[in-house]
Amino acid sequence: MPILEALIGPVAAIIDKVIPNPAQRDKAKLELLAMQGSQELAEIQARLSAIVAEANSHDPWTSRARPSFLYVIYVLLLWALPMGLLAAFSPQTAKEIAEGMNAYLSGLPEPLYALFGTGYLGYTAARQWGKIAGSDK
Repeated sequence: MPILEALIGPVAAIIDKVIPNPAQRDKAKLELLAMQGSQELAEIQARLSAIVAEANSHDPWTSRARPSFLYVIYVLLLWALPMGLLAAFSPQTAKEIAEGMNAYLSGLPEPLYALFGTGYLGYTAARQWGKIAGSDK
């Protein structure tokens, strides 16, 4: 239950900040503690265990996933510089390139974006938990 113990403290701190009414805040904390032994919390722990196991993987593909994604984002952002220059000399060509990129990205299915976002956020949460727990350095 180390994952569970690590989660309850931060969640209680968030409850303190989000719920201004002391009575409602205490009620929310009691519900959190009651949930500690429930099936729902066991499911959350199982999911987090899988995420932590993946984050601690020594597989080079897994360890390079986050930096590779950031490099792709950097390239997309830096692509604006040559596109800006191209637009100065040939606005129509720049417009056609941008339309082609938009058409391609719009063609990707929405569930693919959702899956990627969920996996990326889960990985980030697991890395943060590992740093807090002291297992990731």
